[in-house]
Amino acid sequence: MATGVIGTNDQTVTTAAAFIPELWSDEVIASYRKNLVIANLITRIGHKGKKGDKINIPVPVRGSATAKGENSLVKIQGDTHGTLQLSIDKHYEYSVLIEDMAEVQALSSLRRFYTEDAGYALATQVDANLFETAAYLNGGNGTSGASGWNKAQVFSSVGVLSDWDRSGVGDALPLSTGGDAAIRSMIEKLDLADVPQDGRAFILTPRQYTDMLGIPRYTEQAFIGDGNAIKTGKVGMIYGIEVYVTNAMGTTQCATGSVVHDVGLLLHKDSMALVEQLGVRSQTQYMQQYLGDLYTADTIYGVGEMRDTAGFAFVTDR
Repeated sequence: MATGVIGTNDQTVTTAAAFIPELWSDEVIASYRKNLVIANLITRIGHKGKKGDKINIPVPVRGSATAKGENSLVKIQGDTHGTLQLSIDKHYEYSVLIEDMAEVQALSSLRRFYTEDAGYALATQVDANLFETAAYLNGGNGTSGASGWNKAQVFSSVGVLSDWDRSGVGDALPLSTGGDAAIRSMIEKLDLADVPQDGRAFILTPRQYTDMLGIPRYTEQAFIGDGNAIKTGKVGMIYGIEVYVTNAMGTTQCATGSVVHDVGLLLHKDSMALVEQLGVRSQTQYMQQYLGDLYTADTIYGVGEMRDTAGFAFVTDR
């Protein structure tokens, strides 16, 4: 029989005033769905299989309309499309051990705490993987982190975009300095790439979000509509594009390594794909050596770039 001492991550009678292990699955799934941000803004595909599977996702090339002459045959669009081969290679779990006595004497409030935390943890991990995948967009090399984002965009004080080269401290400006001209330049980049208007989203770090609120036009009633940005601190939509904020976003640094910059995203839902082999699964197992129940929530999925020009990252100073 296995031996050991229950550690500080386990719930006992003294640390758990209330706990009833029921409705775990529904509560975790609800929390997971509620906390996803990036994953809700890209293409999501369900897949029945197992970890390690590879699936091929067709990425059609845009067709064109053909003039129809009288008594003439229609022109059939060529069956040309790219293919994204995506591996179901990510498996993450959240586990907690509950002692029998705590299980008997507990209330639902503790269960809710762990189901909320499990859903949040798994959702944040999925979003973090999608954020890393965004480093491939716009011809990027896929390297994220402090020394990555080679094709992320930075902008001048008049809104002119250029690739992030990490060469100097002053290369990336705050959103408030770039102002409305920078926002319009980023939107124009998607327009020139023939990216559909519907399905676009700005995804910002909390710092970028706060900085954007410093652009006067984005808190004026005439621009927002009902002035809710002033009352709630939220910018709901800019030029028809919804704005989201999440802590799943990361940072990068200039070549000197001393200045940290935030990385945001402007993307369309066709820019990346999330294939979920297992949305969120809940399992319990009685552990006799601890006289308690082990609860685990896990998810299996894969992520990948779908349309390279359908989005890009942008780097801003703090």
